[in-house]
Amino acid sequence: MDQPQQMMANAGKELGINVGNKQFARIPVKTHLIKREDNIVDVACKYLKDKVRERDIVFITEKIVGITQGRAIPLKEIKPRPLATFLAKYVTKTPAGIGLGMPETMEMALRECGTIRILFAAIVGAISKILFRRRGDFYRIAGPKARAIDGPTSGTIPPYNTHVVLGPAKPDEVAQEVSRALGGIRVVISDINDLGGNILGGSHKDINFNEVVQILKDNPLGQGKEQTPMGIIREI
Repeated sequence: MDQPQQMMANAGKELGINVGNKQFARIPVKTHLIKREDNIVDVACKYLKDKVRERDIVFITEKIVGITQGRAIPLKEIKPRPLATFLAKYVTKTPAGIGLGMPETMEMALRECGTIRILFAAIVGAISKILFRRRGDFYRIAGPKARAIDGPTSGTIPPYNTHVVLGPAKPDEVAQEVSRALGGIRVVISDINDLGGNILGGSHKDINFNEVVQILKDNPLGQGKEQTPMGIIREI
């Protein structure tokens, strides 16, 4: 792929960003529709190996890693308990995604994180909203497993518009395996949406996760049908 094509940003997203005193390019990489049968290492090698440079950081969305691990679950296979239906009513819906605001995603959060933790997070979150007008405590307490759960939205690519996708298992190990296949390039597994995000795993201890989040904070991969589930961060 030639340089102009490779450096094409998604619609509405700027390619470059300044963080601190440094400037970075974010290069979205388009792939085929990732499915459970795909191997994430093979996918990364196919689309990235001829593009990455020594000092780059590869970022891969948590969603495609979860899909390749068999963690995309059809809605029809999830039977929410009454508690999940009750709690989902009080989750704030945002344009960035459904989050835990539907019974099926809340049910998976209860299974992934444990009922006690989710209940505690819900109680603290409710108190914070009422007394301090502060939002976000629920997800801070529920933890990264809860934040990484993706429900279907109007912009979700089929067949995942009928699935709940859980966050990836062992994201550090996945990042390390991809890094080795790419010749030692630094790799992160990212959970970024249009409201912000976090890094779930990384291949090298010297990666500054806070800096990476700042570089990706406007979600250069997009939030809908762009089909760019991985990309490259390059200092310029």
